[in-house]
Amino acid sequence: MVQCSPPPRPPDVQSSDVYLRRPVSCFSPPGLPSPPSPITPAEDDSDMIIKSHNLLSQPSLTACDKKLTLESRLSSAVNVLATETAALQALTELYSTDRLARQGFTRAVDAILHSQSPHRHGKVVVIGVGKSGHIARKLVATLNSLSVRAVFLHPTEALHGDLGLVSPHDTLLLVTFSGRTPELLTLLPHLHPTLPLVLLTGHARPETCDLLRHRPDAILLPAPVHEDETRSFGVAAPTTSTTVALAVADALALVVAGELHRGCVQGVFKRNHPGGAIGEALFSATAVALTTTTAAAAVKRDMRSVMVRLEEMPRVNEMVEAAAAGGMVTTGLDVLRAAYASPSGWLRLLPSSAASNGTSGHPNPNTTITGTLKMVTGTASTENLTVLTPRKIRRIPASDMSRPLSDPALAWLATPETEFVRVAAGEDVGVVAEWLKGWRAAASSTASLSSSSSSFSDFSLGLGVGGDGHDVKSEEGPYNDEAVLAVVEKGEVVGLLEVGRLLELA
Repeated sequence: MVQCSPPPRPPDVQSSDVYLRRPVSCFSPPGLPSPPSPITPAEDDSDMIIKSHNLLSQPSLTACDKKLTLESRLSSAVNVLATETAALQALTELYSTDRLARQGFTRAVDAILHSQSPHRHGKVVVIGVGKSGHIARKLVATLNSLSVRAVFLHPTEALHGDLGLVSPHDTLLLVTFSGRTPELLTLLPHLHPTLPLVLLTGHARPETCDLLRHRPDAILLPAPVHEDETRSFGVAAPTTSTTVALAVADALALVVAGELHRGCVQGVFKRNHPGGAIGEALFSATAVALTTTTAAAAVKRDMRSVMVRLEEMPRVNEMVEAAAAGGMVTTGLDVLRAAYASPSGWLRLLPSSAASNGTSGHPNPNTTITGTLKMVTGTASTENLTVLTPRKIRRIPASDMSRPLSDPALAWLATPETEFVRVAAGEDVGVVAEWLKGWRAAASSTASLSSSSSSFSDFSLGLGVGGDGHDVKSEEGPYNDEAVLAVVEKGEVVGLLEVGRLLELA
């Protein structure tokens, strides 16, 4: 047998021939080499590179440009947010450490609170133009929603008749970042120099502000920026400056409201903002709270749990004395406003005011609930407490709104301690309510049989006699809806409650 094998390779020739070791037929031509590997011509490389580049570049460049545009857009937005965040951080540091800024804020709060006191009937007049005018309007809206009286005044309109909005007891608040707004400088000489003036401005020091040079007694409320807006964003459009001004304005509004309506800011806001998503959320939260309270009350319902504490009843003596010092009188309308601002709707009078305003002048029932109830002994030490109850205050007729509180015609408003019906703090609400209903029924029967009896007329006290001269459930004697229950613990009055309110709760 003859074996076929490939011919030997020449030693000095290099090629890319590939030889395979495999059996071959003897009838094949001997020495047939395998086909060489193809060689790509050099001139074809450039054509392929160009073609490949052309195929990928057009859509890729478009996508790349779009991506770069989006990144640039978001980068600019993040820069604005970061810059304004840094400005707020710098502002926080200023009010945390700078003595002048802290003093200015405190003085601004005091000035506004003084104008809001019941005997002054003042308001905050916020003035601004341009972007500062928008900030001023927003501040006014926030203050009003928190029951802090405020109005907006445009400086140009002020010079054309709107200065009539300003009253002698107002506080003025000017908003201007530059501190040299021409409209405000023109208006300034026409604002009475005795009115407190607060300046919300970008200046941290009074010596750099033109408006403060004209009114050195003005209160500086600084809202500076840590970096010029042109440097931050390449344009002087109000951005960072408006952010810090709004922040200071919000801080001022919330602090004033917190001190004016101590402990009841949320309730005031809810009353003033019943609409929209905020109102819906507030009323839903109240419904949940009432449900929770009702469930808890079902477990524990003693008089202590439903009474109104004495500390929740503001004293109106300061209002009366301040009005007298200013040559003014306290009127029925002043009482109505003070009750509106009261956390509980109740008001207290000290003995001097009670005497000056008069009391009902009826004999002392000073009833102590007995029978199935615990006997309450001892005299409550409450400085001869006299109160103005919510139900009586709501009954002040329009004709008595301008009547001085010292007028005998308003004597029916005051309920002295001698007319309180005392009950133990631990007594069950339902038991007290049933006792009151029994006594009211008995009093009503007795009144129908002895309507002319002077002895019973004395006992009934006439607690229901109002400003219109008509009795309110006088047949129920000292237990009508406006009568006052004094909740006593360890011999002292710790809270009060209207009879009508107790019966509603029971």
